[in-house]
Amino acid sequence: MGTRIRETLLLAALRAIHALDRRHPDISRLGTADIRNILIVSCTAIGDTLLSTPAIRSIRQQYPAARISLLLNQAYIPLFANNPDVDAIIPYAGGYRKFFRLAGALRRERFDLALILHGNEPQATPLAYLSGAPYRFKLPNDNDFRFLLTNRTPVLRWDDFPHGIDQRLAVAALAGATGTERSMVLPLSESAMSRFSERRQQQGIPADAVLIGFQPGASTISRRWSVERFAELGRRLLAGRENVWIVLTGSPGERQLAEQVANGIGRARVWNLAGALPLDELPAMVSALRTLVTGDTGPMHMAVALGTPVVALFAVSRWQRSGPAYGLERSVVIQKWRTCDPCLSKRCPYADPLCMQNISVDEVEAAVLGQLEGMSGGVRESTAAEPRP
Repeated sequence: MGTRIRETLLLAALRAIHALDRRHPDISRLGTADIRNILIVSCTAIGDTLLSTPAIRSIRQQYPAARISLLLNQAYIPLFANNPDVDAIIPYAGGYRKFFRLAGALRRERFDLALILHGNEPQATPLAYLSGAPYRFKLPNDNDFRFLLTNRTPVLRWDDFPHGIDQRLAVAALAGATGTERSMVLPLSESAMSRFSERRQQQGIPADAVLIGFQPGASTISRRWSVERFAELGRRLLAGRENVWIVLTGSPGERQLAEQVANGIGRARVWNLAGALPLDELPAMVSALRTLVTGDTGPMHMAVALGTPVVALFAVSRWQRSGPAYGLERSVVIQKWRTCDPCLSKRCPYADPLCMQNISVDEVEAAVLGQLEGMSGGVRESTAAEPRP
């Protein structure tokens, strides 16, 4: 059965079920100790889940005695298992294959409140409703399933929120949690730190070496800077700097891409860790970097959370919406313009997206060298078309 047919059938079935729902929960219970069991949905990518952690902390502060369960992409459990604001993690596999089994398991938990901080439709809102939680909040709430939410009106869209962290804090506020602290939560495991330190020693990297991270991959090709430019940047940074090492990061699926960058730089003082680290060791590696050169990626948000400076490369997306939410005094954001409008994103027809190619090696090199010399960060934005270097 096709996905579109399944969505249509699910929507029709939930409309029928909702028409028979006679519950009218008392909104005055929100924010009180009556809320004892909370479901939080943040089940997409690493960066998306990191952006949810300030809202999760706000919920914990408002409901200190409640049990908080996080519905999380099962692949990322090692990264978030030690979050101090979460009592239990429920694995999410995605898609329809285990949808009703998961809905049944959620219903048995008897949740008082469900908050969708970030989740794909048509799974997230239906799962929150089928969990049986009497209060269900999500923003934006402009999808076909909003009739299942407690906050059906006013209808808000992504453009109504300045940043992803603000969107998630707004969801928490609907449930009475009014915290405003925007810093992300990513505890560093002592075990992972020790394992990474040992791995580094085995690689023969001196303790005083300067590690510069490159994240060449991204969730969509339209957010990638080219292999050739990463390689050229690496060659420049290594030239005449014997204490500098380039560390390539990425997922197992990005291993080949990272290999291309490594080959382009040359093997001396290049360490390709893409797909080579256990996930719980990734924060330890990122925390060891002097800076990370990256597009709009999960590792970028991880670096911001850990206080590692970044040189963040933006063109397709706007840094104000999904870039570093804080710490700009130590990071540099390079923002260029969209070459194609509307952007085709995942269907970008260019092997090397034209918009990202508007970012020159010269300006990225200058940003990295400035960070090595202790210069302050900031945003370097070009919003109108300029000649490509």
